[in-house]
Amino acid sequence: MLLHPAVAIAISYVAGSMPSAYIAGKARGIDLRKHGSGNLGATNVIRVLGAKIGLVVFAFDVAKGALPVVFLPPRTVPIAPQVWIAIACGVAAILGHTRPVFLLFKRGGKGVATAAGVFLALAPIQTLLILIVFAVVLLTSGYVSLGSLICASLLPVLIGVTLGPRSPVFAISVLVAVFVFWTHRANIARLRRGEENRFGKPGTAPSRRMAAALAIGLVVVLAVLVAARFAA
Repeated sequence: MLLHPAVAIAISYVAGSMPSAYIAGKARGIDLRKHGSGNLGATNVIRVLGAKIGLVVFAFDVAKGALPVVFLPPRTVPIAPQVWIAIACGVAAILGHTRPVFLLFKRGGKGVATAAGVFLALAPIQTLLILIVFAVVLLTSGYVSLGSLICASLLPVLIGVTLGPRSPVFAISVLVAVFVFWTHRANIARLRRGEENRFGKPGTAPSRRMAAALAIGLVVVLAVLVAARFAA
């Protein structure tokens, strides 16, 4: 039975809306919206609940973006190019993460991990390189937000060079980069004032451990995604 694109997009939004950070916090008796940064993302989970739980949430948020793009478009009615349906599913998942229906459309996460999952499915090699850049920025500076902003800026450049500026994936990468900057506008202001939170000081053991843990997690996520793509 074929799946209509509108249904695929709706399912992607619902999948993206699954508030993994909120669930992880509630499992520990904590509403993460009232602790740390108040953001329902993996970074705040790591700060409040620890790295192990945070990495599980991070992997889940990446999967929320990747799996709809990998599995839903091939089952849709062929009324639009598959790449555009895949992109629409990815965008819906990102929007679901930032404004989850299960939390009555209130603020969720900032969408970076879910966007990473979307682009791991759309442009896996380019995204893996960008995620390595993210780990390096985190290792050297300790700022997750800075790594997110740098990677959001570099991904369209890398996709434009490798896939061409006429690629639909390039177009959506530019839009997502703008979206990431918008969701991080408070972080940008804190970075400019030198008040942004970070995982330890540059070069200290905490930031190295965080970068290493994220790098391992990203490799595992990529391996699972590649396996899923070949199995589909």
